[in-house]
Amino acid sequence: MEASPAGVWPEAVVPHDRRRTHRNARPSRPEREADTVPEQRPLNLAALDAHWRAANYLAVGQIYLMANPLLTEPLRPEHIKPRLLGHWGTSPGLNLVHTHLNRVIKNRGLDALCIWGPGHGGPAVLANSWLEGTYSGIYPDIARDAEGMGRLFRQFSFPGGVPSHVAPETPGSIHEGGELGYSLAHAYGAALDNPDLLVTCVIGDGEAETGPLAASWHSNKFLDPVHDGAVLPVLHLNGYKIANPTVLSRLPKAELDSLLRGFGHEPAYVTGSDPQEVHRAMAHAMDQALDRIAALQHAARTGQATGRPPWPMIVLRTPKGWTGPAIVDGNPVEGTWRAHQVPLASVRENPGHLRQLEAWLRSYRPDELFDTDGRPTAQVLDCIPEGNRRLGATAHANGGLLTRALPVPPLEHFAVPVDKPGATTHEPTRVLGGLLAQIMADTAERRDFRVVGPDETASNRLSALFEVTGKAWQADTLPTDEHLAPDGRVMEILSEHSCQGWLEGYTLTGRHGLFSCYEAFVHIVDSMVNQHIKWLKTARRLPWRAPVPSLNYLLTSHVWRQDHNGFSHQDPGFVDHVLNKSPEVVRVYLPPDANTLLSVTDHVLSSRDYVNVIVAGKQPCFDWLSMDEARVHCARGAGIWEWAGTDDGSRAPDVVLACAGDVPTQEVLAAASLLRRHLPDVAVRVVNVVDMTRLLPREEHPHGMGDSEYEALFTPDKPVIFAYHGYPWLVHRLAYRRSGHAHLHVRGYKEAGTTTTPFDMVVRNDLDRYRLVMDVIDRVPGLAVRVAAVRQTMADTRTRHHAWIREHGTDLPEVADWTWTD
Repeated sequence: MEASPAGVWPEAVVPHDRRRTHRNARPSRPEREADTVPEQRPLNLAALDAHWRAANYLAVGQIYLMANPLLTEPLRPEHIKPRLLGHWGTSPGLNLVHTHLNRVIKNRGLDALCIWGPGHGGPAVLANSWLEGTYSGIYPDIARDAEGMGRLFRQFSFPGGVPSHVAPETPGSIHEGGELGYSLAHAYGAALDNPDLLVTCVIGDGEAETGPLAASWHSNKFLDPVHDGAVLPVLHLNGYKIANPTVLSRLPKAELDSLLRGFGHEPAYVTGSDPQEVHRAMAHAMDQALDRIAALQHAARTGQATGRPPWPMIVLRTPKGWTGPAIVDGNPVEGTWRAHQVPLASVRENPGHLRQLEAWLRSYRPDELFDTDGRPTAQVLDCIPEGNRRLGATAHANGGLLTRALPVPPLEHFAVPVDKPGATTHEPTRVLGGLLAQIMADTAERRDFRVVGPDETASNRLSALFEVTGKAWQADTLPTDEHLAPDGRVMEILSEHSCQGWLEGYTLTGRHGLFSCYEAFVHIVDSMVNQHIKWLKTARRLPWRAPVPSLNYLLTSHVWRQDHNGFSHQDPGFVDHVLNKSPEVVRVYLPPDANTLLSVTDHVLSSRDYVNVIVAGKQPCFDWLSMDEARVHCARGAGIWEWAGTDDGSRAPDVVLACAGDVPTQEVLAAASLLRRHLPDVAVRVVNVVDMTRLLPREEHPHGMGDSEYEALFTPDKPVIFAYHGYPWLVHRLAYRRSGHAHLHVRGYKEAGTTTTPFDMVVRNDLDRYRLVMDVIDRVPGLAVRVAAVRQTMADTRTRHHAWIREHGTDLPEVADWTWTD
C-alpha cells in the first residue's frame, strides 16, 4: 500500500490571496474536536475481520437463502430461493469499506455519510445496516436475531420484499443504485455547506467509465474547505463489469496515478487478496486520509493556508467476488466477470453447487459471528459506532429531519407594478433574480440555499445573485475574471450532469436549491431526473423518511426565443418527459409574465418531495397581472382572463382561446385583439393555464380538475384553440379523456426551427396570431363562409411577413410594435 504524506498545501498553488475576503465570509471557525486527531484505540484486526466476515455471510445469505439462515442443519434445495437475484461481485469490497468506516467514525467521533456508487451492492449495505441495528430499529419485524436474519434473507429480491440495489428503503442511503454515474456528484452535493460532515463515496470501476462520473472528478474545484465538508472518494477496482474488464483497472499504475493526481487528488493504494494484509493497509489508508483532511480543514479555517488543496482518496484493488467460489464447473470465478452477480446459479438443481454454496457460507465461520439466537457477537459489534453516528442512522441520509423552512421575503418587494394589462414589459427572470438574491442574502449565515447551472446564470438574467454571493471557485483566477469566490453559493460548470448531481445531493440532505438551465439542454439529465423522481416516489411511501426540499428547475432561454441560436437550441420536450413520470411527484408551471413567475417560484421553493419544472422567458415580456392577481391566478392553476375576452357571461362563448407559456399567451391575446376588431360578434373566452397538470383528471393527478370544473372553463362542446409552449400532442394526451376533446385543437412547436426572427418562429410553427384567427374561423360553425375575407386578410399578412423578414431582417412593424389595447 502506498500513500501520500499528510501536510498543508502551499500558498503558491494560486497566484492571488484566497483568504476569506468575500462579503459573505464567516469569521475563522474555532478549532473543534474533529480538526485534531484524537488518541487512537489500538487496531483490533480480529474484530475488523469478524465484522467483515459477518457482513459477507449476510450478503451471500440474502442472495441465496430463504430458510436455515444460521446453517443449523445441512443445506437442502428447499432452503434455496427459487430465483437467485443479486450482485455478489462488488459486495466484499463494499463490506470492507463499511467495516473500516465504522472504525474511524467510532474512534474519531465523526459525523459521516457514505454514498455507495456500486448500487447493485445492495446486499452489502443491507447487511451492514442490519448488523449495526439501524435496520431493525426501522423495521422491527427484521429483528437482529435468527428469525430477523431469516426475514432479511427472504425479503431480498423477493416478491413483496426489497430491491437488489441500494434504494430509499435502505437506511443510510441517499443514492438510488439502479443507474450508475451519479455517486460522486451526489457526495459533493451532500458535503456542500456541511462543514462537519465527512462524505465517503465508493466509486465502482464500471461506474467510473460513465460520462457523469468522469465530469464529477472536477467537483473538488468547487469545494470550500472552510464552509463545506470533505469528500473521500474510494475508487474500487475489482477489474470487471458484467462481462468485460474495466478501463481503469487495466491502466498501468503510473498512468492511473497521473490521472487521479491530475484530477486534484493524492491517492493511497490498498491492494491485495489476503484479508489480514488488506485490513492493515485499509486501516492505515483511512487514518492517513482522515489525518490529511483534518489538517487541510484546520489550516483553511484558521487562515494558515489558502488555495485549492490536493484532497486524499483511496484506490482499493481487490478481486471481484473476493472470498467467493474460486472455480465453478471448471471455470475461474473469483477475480473474474463470472463473480459479478450469482456465482453459483443452479444450486437447487445441482447437488455440487449446493455443496459449494454450503462450504462457501461456512467458510465465514458463522458460529463465531452469531450466538445461538442469531445475534451478532460482541467482537462483530466492536467497531460499530453508536446512535446517529451509525452510517445507517445518520440524519444526513434522511435530510428532511434537518430541513429548515426557506425564508422567502414578501413578493411585493420585487413585483412589477401593473395598472393595466399589457401596458409595460419586463424580463421575467431578471425580476426573479432580485427575489433569489434576497433569499441568498437571507441565508448567508445558515448557508442552505444554492443556485446551480451550466455557465448560464448571467445569460439567464439572474445576475442580481452576484450582488450578494460569488460563483464557487477553488481553481486559479485571473484579473479579468468576475464574481469568482471560494465561498460562493452560485455553482456553474458546463456539465448539466454535475449540476443535477450536486443539487440532488444537496436537497436530499435537507437543503434548498434551484437549477437554472437553457430549456433545450436540460434533456442531458433526463435519465438522472428519472432516477430522482423514482427515489422521491418510493421515499414518500416510507413513513420514516421525512420530506425533503423539492428539486426545482428554471428552464429559460426557451424554444420561442432561441431564434438567434437556431434549431440546435430549440427543444421544449423536457416537460413531456417529466409529465410521463409519477403524478404524485411531478409539477410543471408555465407562468406568462414576471409576477406569475414570482408567485410560482415562491410556491415551489416552499414545497417538499417534488420535482418542479418552471418554464419562463428571459426576454422582455408583457406584464399581464398585478401581484395580487398573479397569486390568485397561480393558485387556481388555470383561469379565465375576463378582460381579454368578449364573452360577457350572458351566453356561452363561441370559441375558447387557451394558452400556456409566455409567447403563446402573447399570441393568443394578439389574436383576441384581432378578433375583437374584425369579428366583434364572435364571443371569445381567453383561458390561461399556468399549471399544466390541471388539465389532467383529478383521479390521475392531485392538481387535476374534475370534469365539471374542466367543462366550466373550456366548455363541453365549443371549439378550443389551444396555443401551447411545447409539443402540441402533450395537451391532447393530458386532456384526451375530457368530453370536449373532439373540439380541442392545439398549436405548438412542431420542429420547425431555424435562425430567424422571433415572430417567424411562431409563424413557422403555425402558432402565430394570424394562424390562430384562421383556426377560429375554420372551427366556429358558420364563420368560414361568412367571413372568408377576414380569413384571406390573415393569410395574406402571413405571406407578407415572409417577404418582409427576408428583405428587412426584422419582424413586421405591426408585430414588433404591437401592444395590448382593450
